[in-house]
Amino acid sequence: MRALMRFPESLLHDPAVNGWMDSHSGELGAVAQHWFDVLRRCGDDVRELLHDGHPTACVRDAAFAYVNAFTAHVNVGFFCGAELPDPAGLLEGTGRFMRHVKLRPGVKVDAAALKTLIEAAYADVKVRLQAEGAVQSIAG
Repeated sequence: MRALMRFPESLLHDPAVNGWMDSHSGELGAVAQHWFDVLRRCGDDVRELLHDGHPTACVRDAAFAYVNAFTAHVNVGFFCGAELPDPAGLLEGTGRFMRHVKLRPGVKVDAAALKTLIEAAYADVKVRLQAEGAVQSIAG
Protein backbone atom coordinates (compact mmCIF):
# COMPACT_ATOMS: atom_id res chain seq x y z
CA MET A 1 0.00 0.00 0.00
CA ARG A 2 1.50 3.35 -1.03
CA ALA A 3 2.06 6.23 1.37
CA LEU A 4 -0.71 8.80 1.60
CA MET A 5 -0.42 12.45 0.58
CA ARG A 6 -0.65 14.37 3.84
CA PHE A 7 -1.85 17.91 4.38
CA PRO A 8 -1.86 18.69 8.11
CA GLU A 9 -2.97 22.24 7.27
CA SER A 10 -6.34 21.01 5.94
CA LEU A 11 -9.41 22.58 7.55
CA LEU A 12 -13.01 21.58 8.09
CA HIS A 13 -14.00 24.46 5.79
CA ASP A 14 -11.14 26.34 4.15
CA PRO A 15 -12.09 29.90 3.14
CA ALA A 16 -9.52 29.65 0.34
CA VAL A 17 -11.61 26.88 -1.26
CA ASN A 18 -14.67 29.12 -1.18
CA GLY A 19 -12.58 31.89 -2.74
CA TRP A 20 -11.50 29.52 -5.50
CA MET A 21 -15.12 28.61 -6.18
CA ASP A 22 -16.11 32.29 -6.27
CA SER A 23 -13.37 32.98 -8.83
CA HIS A 24 -14.52 30.16 -11.13
CA SER A 25 -17.91 31.26 -12.38
CA GLY A 26 -19.91 30.01 -15.31
CA GLU A 27 -20.68 26.48 -16.37
CA LEU A 28 -17.28 25.00 -15.49
CA GLY A 29 -17.32 26.65 -12.07
CA ALA A 30 -20.78 25.24 -11.39
CA VAL A 31 -19.61 21.75 -12.36
CA ALA A 32 -16.56 22.04 -10.09
CA GLN A 33 -18.70 23.36 -7.22
CA HIS A 34 -21.22 20.54 -7.59
CA TRP A 35 -18.63 17.76 -7.48
CA PHE A 36 -16.64 19.34 -4.67
CA ASP A 37 -19.87 19.53 -2.67
CA VAL A 38 -20.26 15.78 -3.28
CA LEU A 39 -16.72 15.29 -1.90
CA ARG A 40 -17.54 17.43 1.15
CA ARG A 41 -20.64 15.34 1.90
CA CYS A 42 -18.75 12.03 2.03
CA GLY A 43 -18.48 12.23 5.81
CA ASP A 44 -18.08 14.42 8.88
CA ASP A 45 -14.33 13.74 8.83
CA VAL A 46 -13.78 15.39 5.42
CA ARG A 47 -11.43 18.36 5.53
CA GLU A 48 -10.24 20.58 2.69
CA LEU A 49 -7.59 22.93 1.40
CA LEU A 50 -6.19 24.39 -1.78
CA HIS A 51 -3.31 22.21 -2.97
CA ASP A 52 -1.45 23.17 -6.14
CA GLY A 53 -4.10 25.83 -6.67
CA HIS A 54 -7.18 23.61 -6.64
CA PRO A 55 -9.69 22.37 -4.04
CA THR A 56 -8.60 19.13 -2.42
CA ALA A 57 -10.61 16.88 -0.09
CA CYS A 58 -9.00 14.92 2.74
CA VAL A 59 -9.97 12.55 5.49
CA ARG A 60 -8.20 14.04 8.47
CA ASP A 61 -4.98 15.09 6.71
CA ALA A 62 -4.90 12.41 3.98
CA ALA A 63 -5.97 13.58 0.52
CA PHE A 64 -8.39 11.43 -1.46
CA ALA A 65 -9.79 13.65 -4.24
CA TYR A 66 -9.75 17.08 -5.87
CA VAL A 67 -11.50 19.19 -8.47
CA ASN A 68 -9.89 21.55 -10.94
CA ALA A 69 -11.34 23.72 -13.69
CA PHE A 70 -9.50 24.19 -16.97
CA THR A 71 -10.37 26.17 -20.10
CA ALA A 72 -12.76 23.57 -21.54
CA HIS A 73 -13.26 20.94 -18.84
CA VAL A 74 -13.28 20.08 -15.13
CA ASN A 75 -11.30 17.23 -13.61
CA VAL A 76 -12.42 15.26 -10.61
CA GLY A 77 -9.21 13.58 -9.56
CA PHE A 78 -8.30 10.78 -7.18
CA PHE A 79 -4.98 10.52 -5.36
CA CYS A 80 -5.06 6.70 -5.29
CA GLY A 81 -7.18 6.43 -8.42
CA ALA A 82 -5.05 3.77 -10.08
CA GLU A 83 -6.23 1.35 -7.40
CA LEU A 84 -9.94 2.20 -7.52
CA PRO A 85 -12.46 -0.14 -9.13
CA ASP A 86 -13.87 1.57 -12.23
CA PRO A 87 -16.45 -0.69 -13.88
CA ALA A 88 -17.91 2.25 -15.86
CA GLY A 89 -14.49 3.10 -17.33
CA LEU A 90 -14.59 6.77 -16.31
CA LEU A 91 -11.03 7.12 -15.05
CA GLU A 92 -8.31 8.59 -17.25
CA GLY A 93 -4.57 8.84 -16.74
CA THR A 94 -1.53 6.63 -16.89
CA GLY A 95 0.47 7.65 -13.83
CA ARG A 96 1.44 5.20 -11.12
CA PHE A 97 -1.11 6.50 -8.61
CA MET A 98 -3.45 9.28 -9.65
CA ARG A 99 -6.42 9.17 -12.03
CA HIS A 100 -9.10 11.67 -12.99
CA VAL A 101 -12.50 11.92 -14.62
CA LYS A 102 -12.74 14.65 -17.24
CA LEU A 103 -16.08 16.49 -17.36
CA ARG A 104 -16.88 18.59 -20.44
CA PRO A 105 -19.84 20.93 -20.97
CA GLY A 106 -22.48 19.32 -23.12
CA VAL A 107 -21.06 15.81 -22.64
CA LYS A 108 -23.19 13.63 -20.41
CA VAL A 109 -21.41 11.93 -17.52
CA ASP A 110 -22.58 8.87 -15.64
CA ALA A 111 -23.18 10.79 -12.42
CA ALA A 112 -24.03 7.66 -10.43
CA ALA A 113 -20.77 5.99 -11.50
CA LEU A 114 -18.77 9.12 -10.63
CA LYS A 115 -20.45 9.30 -7.22
CA THR A 116 -19.57 5.63 -6.71
CA LEU A 117 -15.92 6.41 -7.55
CA ILE A 118 -15.94 9.27 -5.04
CA GLU A 119 -17.42 7.03 -2.35
CA ALA A 120 -14.84 4.34 -3.15
CA ALA A 121 -11.98 6.86 -2.89
CA TYR A 122 -13.31 8.09 0.46
CA ALA A 123 -13.66 4.53 1.79
CA ASP A 124 -10.22 3.62 0.42
CA VAL A 125 -8.42 6.44 2.23
CA LYS A 126 -10.18 5.50 5.47
CA VAL A 127 -8.95 1.90 5.11
CA ARG A 128 -5.44 3.17 4.40
CA LEU A 129 -5.54 5.39 7.49
CA GLN A 130 -6.75 2.46 9.62
CA ALA A 131 -3.97 0.26 8.24
CA GLU A 132 -1.40 2.92 9.09
CA GLY A 133 -2.79 3.07 12.62
CA ALA A 134 -2.56 -0.71 12.97
CA VAL A 135 1.04 -0.72 11.74
CA GLN A 136 1.95 2.12 14.10
CA SER A 137 0.31 0.26 17.00
CA ILE A 138 2.32 -2.89 16.26
CA ALA A 139 5.57 -0.94 15.79
CA GLY A 140 5.00 1.24 18.84
